[in-house]
Amino acid sequence: MALKLPLAHTGALTWSDAIFTATSAVTVTGLVVFDVGAQLTWFGEFVVAFLIQLGGLGLMTFAVLILAALGMPLGITGQVFLREDLNHHSMHRLLGLAGTVLRVVLVCEVAGALLLALTFVPRLGLAEGMWAAVFHSISAFNNAGFSTFPDGLIGYATDPVVNSVIPALFIIGGIGFVVMRDVTGGRPPQAWSLHTKIMLLGTGILIPWSVLGFAALEWNNPGTLGQYDSTIARLVVSWFQGVTTRTAGFNTVDIGQLHDDTSVMFISLMLIGGGPASTAGGIKVTTFVVMLLATVAFFRRQTQLHAFGRSIGLEQVLKVMALTAISVLIVFIGVFIMTVAHDGQFLDIAFEVSSAFGTVGLSRGITGELNEVGRTVIVAIMFLGRVGPLTLGFFLATRTTPRIRYPQATIHLG
Repeated sequence: MALKLPLAHTGALTWSDAIFTATSAVTVTGLVVFDVGAQLTWFGEFVVAFLIQLGGLGLMTFAVLILAALGMPLGITGQVFLREDLNHHSMHRLLGLAGTVLRVVLVCEVAGALLLALTFVPRLGLAEGMWAAVFHSISAFNNAGFSTFPDGLIGYATDPVVNSVIPALFIIGGIGFVVMRDVTGGRPPQAWSLHTKIMLLGTGILIPWSVLGFAALEWNNPGTLGQYDSTIARLVVSWFQGVTTRTAGFNTVDIGQLHDDTSVMFISLMLIGGGPASTAGGIKVTTFVVMLLATVAFFRRQTQLHAFGRSIGLEQVLKVMALTAISVLIVFIGVFIMTVAHDGQFLDIAFEVSSAFGTVGLSRGITGELNEVGRTVIVAIMFLGRVGPLTLGFFLATRTTPRIRYPQATIHLG
């Protein structure tokens, strides 16, 4: 409704445009059906930035911070909801974690805006440059991928400030607040939680894989890296586009010019996403790592799953299986419906659906061409991708205590 106000836009804006954009912002996805910088006024861009901030923090975290500021008690029910929202297993010090989230957000976004202003202000002027810096800092830290520039960040593809500040913001935002608390809490690495160790290990493997994979596949593509004569420039662009793919959705190359094999690699990275209790989407890095560990344990005939000297319970493994299965099902159904509605664009559709589910925001250029059916499907998938498949499963399922135990039988698998 705010985006539909006359002071929010400069041209015609339909209800479909407003709903799609609002959903994309609050789910920190970044898919757009129009040029944000040209179509929206400063007020409209402020509405988008506010929705990004709200969606990135998480509704429960935001509500808790407001209640704390007003001096109102949270209550047991609120603590339970906050625990689920932050993916935290303990009720202890939840308000402290919410306070840590707020401090990290403020420090990172203010510092990011000031640094980005060094690049944007000289080019755009003081007022417009500062607003662009603030908007992109909020968008980057919350892994939203929204930009006020018509071609994204292509015009800043080799800018050193953009290529360092923007990735730093979305990596910190996407790695998870629990990890940030462990790393900055002054404890030695040996005392970090198993979650933090697995998250850092997975991130440390996925970042070089995506950067080097993008460089290898696109090095001679004239539509992407091939347009740069300098090896350094190609490596810089590979760095930015490689690390942004899993969560943030910014682009310094034309995504529509990617080779098909690169697009398939990007689809896999977008589905993995970032970390739990973060501003990122996807099935999450920890889920992916535990799934790989469970697969290795099965082939080694191990009866217990363990990592870094700690065991991982069967309930966690079942949770990973359920999350992966529901995610694959959602993506498959989305691709099927989108293919029916938009015949003949399978790779573009698969890329779009994966980007929506992973709340990434990258697109091969078909977002603006979606019909009403396609927009509805993408809106639903963005929502499910941000809320989380397990939340949907818990909402639909009922917990029952079995009264009868049946004899065990064997089925043939594989």
